[in-house]
Amino acid sequence: MSISLPETFAKLPRYPLLYPYPSPIHPLPALTRHLNHSPKSTRAVSLFAKREDHSSPLACAGNKYRKLEYIVPDILANSSPNGSGVATTTTLVTEGAIQSNHTVQVASVARQLGLEAIVILHKATGGGLTASSDKTAFLRTGNVQITRLLGAEVRTLEDSSTVDEGDPITPILDELRARGKVPYWIPSGASLHPLGGLGYARCAFEIAAQEKEQLGEGGRFDYVFVACGSGSTVGGLIAGFKLLQKMETQGNKTEKVIGRKVIGILNSRTKPREYHEGRVLNFTRRAAHLIGLDPERDVTPGDVHLDDRFAGTAYGVLDSDVKQTLEFMAQQEGVILDPVYTVKVMRGAMHWIQEGELERDWSHHSDPSSNQSRVNALFIHSGGQSALSAYADIE
Repeated sequence: MSISLPETFAKLPRYPLLYPYPSPIHPLPALTRHLNHSPKSTRAVSLFAKREDHSSPLACAGNKYRKLEYIVPDILANSSPNGSGVATTTTLVTEGAIQSNHTVQVASVARQLGLEAIVILHKATGGGLTASSDKTAFLRTGNVQITRLLGAEVRTLEDSSTVDEGDPITPILDELRARGKVPYWIPSGASLHPLGGLGYARCAFEIAAQEKEQLGEGGRFDYVFVACGSGSTVGGLIAGFKLLQKMETQGNKTEKVIGRKVIGILNSRTKPREYHEGRVLNFTRRAAHLIGLDPERDVTPGDVHLDDRFAGTAYGVLDSDVKQTLEFMAQQEGVILDPVYTVKVMRGAMHWIQEGELERDWSHHSDPSSNQSRVNALFIHSGGQSALSAYADIE
């Protein structure tokens, strides 16, 4: 399946880390039947999953590889000061929580590029370690074990606020430089990287290309549910869909073109929802600028929709709702979710459909003249199942 990008977007350097075909989208029929039995909804909703956990041949495929596709060219272009054009990066350095998916994928990319990797894991990030009934296993198994298998050096920090006036990273980068290494810093989740949103802006075009195959002529995914952690996955999707909407509007002068609505499900309560909304808006506008949109005119605060009701007790913490959703999806659809991100997204999507919120929202912003009898919702499965073995409380 070919993906046609506008010229400005298509010219951006990208290093392929994914399969040469789109990650699959498939229906969730058992879940769709279950959710449509709700008396609170009169309009049928079809739920689908986009399997980003099946997107790459590299270790623990997930959403970070899309982001890294646009960052790798910058890594390789990190040339020596004399302008020789010879890439001198020796070491990728990144950070995350103990069971971070991002750090595994950075370590895997380092292997692909023939580089070293240093992964910095923060014990104090989130509540997964504190809540674990087997802290030794939490620190050793799951993503930590896989990161070490990939040959990365893992450094565990107790509390970043006690190291070098709150900055534990600069001393590590300085140490590497003193040893003659050339480190390349990738922030947690790659969101703070200037190119962090581009992968999911491209994913929006991939989803649009798959709609006809899944939904028939004229069909589209009206809602896209996705995890919001560091924020650039959500921001990239919004930017990509805004560009698609602008292109569709220019090509259709007779009908109103309604954009696909991205709903980010927050997985942490460490900051208020308004903080995350501002952060995602900034990421969206940054990606929008790079792909050819006017970031201020084409992207507004009203384009960012985040829901913080399903964050649970804390980042990475299992509660009864999380366990129930994990079991329900496994037993109804044979689909395994991860305990940190996708399980909370699925809880959110199910709530929106069962409680009639999706139908009410659709009625509010859809074209009144539309006779569309079914709404299509897409769940983004961003991977992360490799962390499950660290959660001894899951039986």
